[in-house]
Amino acid sequence: MPRENWNVPQVTEKTVTSKNYKRNLFAVAPMIDWTDRHCRFFHRQFTQQALLYTEMIVADAAIHGDRDRILGFAEAEHPVALQLGGSDPVKLAEAARIGEATGYQEINLNVGCPSDRVQSGTFGACLMKTPAVVAASVQAMKQAVAVPVTVKCRIGVDEQDTQVALDDLADDVFKAGADALWVHARKAWLKGLSPKENREIPPLDYDRVYRLKQKHPNQFIGMNGGIQTLDEAREHLSHVDGVMLGRAAYHNPMLLLDVDRIIHGGKDAPRSIDSIIERMCAYTDAHIERGGRLSHVARHMVGLFHGAPGARRWRQILSTEANQAGASSDVIRRAYEAIQSVSADEAA
Repeated sequence: MPRENWNVPQVTEKTVTSKNYKRNLFAVAPMIDWTDRHCRFFHRQFTQQALLYTEMIVADAAIHGDRDRILGFAEAEHPVALQLGGSDPVKLAEAARIGEATGYQEINLNVGCPSDRVQSGTFGACLMKTPAVVAASVQAMKQAVAVPVTVKCRIGVDEQDTQVALDDLADDVFKAGADALWVHARKAWLKGLSPKENREIPPLDYDRVYRLKQKHPNQFIGMNGGIQTLDEAREHLSHVDGVMLGRAAYHNPMLLLDVDRIIHGGKDAPRSIDSIIERMCAYTDAHIERGGRLSHVARHMVGLFHGAPGARRWRQILSTEANQAGASSDVIRRAYEAIQSVSADEAA
């Protein structure tokens, strides 16, 4: 269907320099079922500068659901952004208002998730096919909130020409007032690939995102997809304004210890692992006192010692004992003692 015939509000062009968004050089990507409030609190122990994102929250859930459970977060998580899913500008604007009132510092619209769930609702990566709908949603959210409104997308979906599809989306969302566009540098295939396969099989095309930045020198263009190290992130930052790490940071959170120094030029020494463990134990105990379970927190800590001596023992203790009735932060301490014992034995 021709774009001019879509039944969406007409957006008006705005000039956006995104100067206030330049500080977000590094972010931990939003990941469904992973970047919940406990994960974000854990990641914040490693970096004070990185921008953290929620999981994608569907607009209807933000409006009608249990807001403390769905949207609640600790002040220590700042800076933190809310990612919304949906395609109705009115609902997205209302969800954005709720997010801003809750304390989120950015509202991000998901235009990249290819799961069956979002396809049945015609949002997420499906919206790459309807950039005018994305633009109308951005405009509605911009009118509803004072915090930055951003978009996270793919370079295209299915048989789209990525040169045309990404340019169309970027042109429309920036005209609508988007403060930033984060681009996962792969296509998404809505049929035939699982969400996991969509993160791995479509080839990465970083040059496509670089060209988008060249076309929009005054707009914030960030990028993610397949970035494994901070050295890689720093190299990409010579071409784009920001980088996101997702599963690399989740599976190896120790990587985040050097973000403030390597990416942001910070001078402070990173926190010690001892202090991070103690902070997480205190946080876990408080969560359990409120009726939570150790497993809610510990599942995000399993990868902490990725590749280190004793990592297997650490994972075993957390994965098995955290699910037992009455489990407390003592499990975390025991697991930490176990990995320290392995290190001491190897040193001897």
